[in-house]
Amino acid sequence: MTTTHRLRPRALSFALHYLQMVIAMVVGMVVLYPLWQLAVGAQPESAWVHRADVDSLVMATTMVIPMAAWMRFRRHGSSPIIEMSAAMYAGFVVLFPFLWLGAIDADGLMLLGHVLMLLFMLAAMLARPAEYSGSHAHHAHAATDQEPA
Repeated sequence: MTTTHRLRPRALSFALHYLQMVIAMVVGMVVLYPLWQLAVGAQPESAWVHRADVDSLVMATTMVIPMAAWMRFRRHGSSPIIEMSAAMYAGFVVLFPFLWLGAIDADGLMLLGHVLMLLFMLAAMLARPAEYSGSHAHHAHAATDQEPA
């Protein structure tokens, strides 16, 4: 019975951490992505800034920035932040060959890329369960042990 009580808070902490990162990503998409659209809106549709692969990387960046900031705020070290950021980009990058070969279109890239992003993020979290399910005080201690001040 004691084990069950310990697992539930850890699982809840893990799930809440995932949800918080997703919320940070949505905020980034809502706030930062429109700024990109304003910046490139005057460019012709044939310009490189409107390519689906470029657009997907920009969208990923608008989500990575606040997610990484949230992780830093939560006192995660650089390695987990870099891993999570890479997982987010990978969701789109793995689909580029399919886009370039015409197997998927821009809408497919965006839809599948977002789904893969969430799955790759979950995989990154599952690779370090203690990082995402423990108390956040341990992140501050681990960060001072691993990273120069």
